[in-house]
Amino acid sequence: MLGGVRSGKSGWAERQLAGCERVDYLATAAEARDEDWARRIAEHRRRRPAHWRTVQTLELAGALAAPGAPLLIEDLGSWLARTVDATGGWDGDLAAFRGAAAELVTAWQHSTGRVVLVSSEVGLAVHPETRAGRIFADELGRLNAELAAHADEVVLVVAGLPLWLRGPVSGPDGEPERRSGGRQ
Repeated sequence: MLGGVRSGKSGWAERQLAGCERVDYLATAAEARDEDWARRIAEHRRRRPAHWRTVQTLELAGALAAPGAPLLIEDLGSWLARTVDATGGWDGDLAAFRGAAAELVTAWQHSTGRVVLVSSEVGLAVHPETRAGRIFADELGRLNAELAAHADEVVLVVAGLPLWLRGPVSGPDGEPERRSGGRQ
């Protein structure tokens, strides 16, 4: 699930799993450090069904490898920023980060469960002026492309409306049909 800031991608992603009895919501953002971020996190929590399990984690590869409930990963940009931070990559040495990203891509390729991944589409944004901004945009663009290459469906959400870049699977009546598994 790709889209710009406030494009509706998170709400659209949540609706894809709304009928599931159990969902593991993997939250990758750090705890709120200011009021605006706290409001955004609270908004996401309010929208989620109470029976969904929220897990604050950066261990996405492990979660993808473990069988279990459908996953909603919110979001790849937060995972990237926190992982680059944890691996010291903002100074330009991205080897450790890229190792973690490669592990994530491998786990994504081998995942057999239903997974909905939310990520920002940075390819339509202004080219960042700062080194950290360029690292973020370049690495997220690369990672989005790698994961999309192995996704069953790729959806770009613009103004709350989905545009399928790959998929969906159509049933005999031509209507979209959801598989029990699959990565979006």
